Amino acid sequence: MVLLLRRATISDLELLGSLNHQLIEDEKHRTALTLSQLRERMRSWITVDYTAMFFEYKGEVVGYALYRDEPGLIYLRQFFVRRDRRRKSMGRKALELLRTQIWPANKRITVEVLSANEPAVAFWKAVGFKEYALTLEIFPSAVS
Repeated sequence: MVLLLRRATISDLELLGSLNHQLIEDEKHRTALTLSQLRERMRSWITVDYTAMFFEYKGEVVGYALYRDEPGLIYLRQFFVRRDRRRKSMGRKALELLRTQIWPANKRITVEVLSANEPAVAFWKAVGFKEYALTLEIFPSAVS
């Protein structure tokens, strides 16, 4: 399988927003951002602090990664493979390409995964990531 990486640009905001929307649905994130708001958020991210890379297979975008290169680490904010392309080693191959062709070998890579997103947790563990932290929360209760 020949998977290619391509850096996303401002002209890709429609596609980035659409893929991000699918990611949010799949991980059951509680964000209420609209597609338009997701595009604008992507615009602010990729023009300032983040880089977005598309994964392409046979000329078709099958996923993307959004990351920030920080001192000492790569913060992988979003990583997505289209539903119809999962379980075909594309995510594993895309991560390998990022690690060998784009990201410096001497940097730690961090990714946050919603704990209820069991398929994603399983994927990250399968490609070698280890648990480091757990975020807990409590919601304010209504005052009676």
